[in-house]
Amino acid sequence: MGSGSPGDARRRRTGRSGGRGRSSLILTITRECDLRCSYCPTVKEGWPSLDPAQIERAIALFCDRFGGGDVKLFGGEPLLFPALVDAALEAAQRDPRVHRIYLSTNGLGLDEARLERLAREPKLVLTVSMDGEPADHRRLRRPLNVVDGETTRDAYAHLRALMPTLRRMPRAVVTQTIAPATAARAARNFAHLRQLGWWRFNLLPGYYLPWRAEQLTDLREGFAEIGRHIRRAWAEGERLYVRNLFTLAPTPFFNVGMVVDSDGSIHASNVGLASSMSELLDVTRVGSLDDPPSREALSASAAELPRLLEETVPAPILESTRAVDAALSALVRELYPAYLRARARRRASAVALGAPGGAA
Repeated sequence: MGSGSPGDARRRRTGRSGGRGRSSLILTITRECDLRCSYCPTVKEGWPSLDPAQIERAIALFCDRFGGGDVKLFGGEPLLFPALVDAALEAAQRDPRVHRIYLSTNGLGLDEARLERLAREPKLVLTVSMDGEPADHRRLRRPLNVVDGETTRDAYAHLRALMPTLRRMPRAVVTQTIAPATAARAARNFAHLRQLGWWRFNLLPGYYLPWRAEQLTDLREGFAEIGRHIRRAWAEGERLYVRNLFTLAPTPFFNVGMVVDSDGSIHASNVGLASSMSELLDVTRVGSLDDPPSREALSASAAELPRLLEETVPAPILESTRAVDAALSALVRELYPAYLRARARRRASAVALGAPGGAA
């Protein structure tokens, strides 16, 4: 949460970094992707992808040198290389120092067989990115015409067909992306995703993008309506999880931790994924899998990130990012009291029934 200033880092909750104080290993499996989303900043061409041996080395290094924690698989689109995802899952499962492994995907690489495989992974949290109603999802996620000789599938239709299986996944989260162009429909898109059967949410407005004043107003109003929707659901005892309540990030959007880029270099943040910030790659690099950094070097580099963003991001974009982050922060603050009341009711009910209570 927070406005984006370094002093607010302890309060920023955006759903994009390590949860509950654990360290994070962020693996950029690949920068390649089979979609071209209008709001995605990632440079996709001209980069290698990790190989299974590098992934295993990265997880071993993270556990041995940094004590382990959560492993996050990003791209690009990780499921363009399912063997690499499998290598990460197997390495994480073998090491008890890995708590959770998060797989973020646009969903095109999912099918019934893959979901069945992922459902058997006890540490996995599957995060699928969607925009909401079909028109918005299709308009903002431009498919490549051909990938490996095959026409790219309709991303929305593909995911909708998989919803019966996705609803049965033990830990599947939808990241609702909210671009400036869809801010006025944020609440409607949230309701649509709930109608599809999603009940675990991560809200992700577009960071490091230009937002007009009226779009920011739409976003604030959309978050207010989403907040009312969530509080009603909790008051009625409905199952609804909001990841943003439980995750901290020192900067909006970008992940901080031990970041292994797709070329095997190691950074304290993945800000260099963005085309507008690729110049920071040399600055944020603190080593490689062949020459790994110390914990102290990684921490020192992470501490410099707010200053680097201040110096690199154009002032209007930085102002927009702070305004977007403040809107999300306000929603999270407003939800906490209702969440705590709902949790207390659920725990009291569980005690009355003689069963253990759970988290919302």
